[in-house]
Amino acid sequence: MTPIPGDLHDAVSNVAYFIQLSVAPVFLLTGMGAMLGVLTSRLSRIIDRARILEEQYAAASVDGRRAALHATLRVLSQRARLVSWSISLCTTCALFVSTIIVLLFLEALMSTYFRGVVPVLFIIGMLAFIMGLLIFLREIYLATASLRIGPPEGEG
Repeated sequence: MTPIPGDLHDAVSNVAYFIQLSVAPVFLLTGMGAMLGVLTSRLSRIIDRARILEEQYAAASVDGRRAALHATLRVLSQRARLVSWSISLCTTCALFVSTIIVLLFLEALMSTYFRGVVPVLFIIGMLAFIMGLLIFLREIYLATASLRIGPPEGEG
């Protein structure tokens, strides 16, 4: 077995070091993917529910029923907008984290240093994630505030 020349050994060590550094952001990306899956599923359910209610609204003849459907559709519209914003912010976070991973590998391969850029991108990415979670929390609040369990009032 021939020994690895010094420069190549340093390069391999450098790449191994940056792979270690990029493991945490990769796990963060996995979490982002799961979060985006939850959010897109939630948005899909909101849209499906709104389509059903829009059909009921078009067929409803009683003004009271139409008003109740209109109010529910308005809440669903708000919820859809909030989930959409949350998806956008979480996607922004994932883009920043992906950029960080690329920069870490470029540092290893090209012996360039982006030391000032990586922390800034990380902070911006985390702020986008925090905002996405806060907006998601608001959407959950709206969903539970408009939740009705049981028959409508006056029935039963």
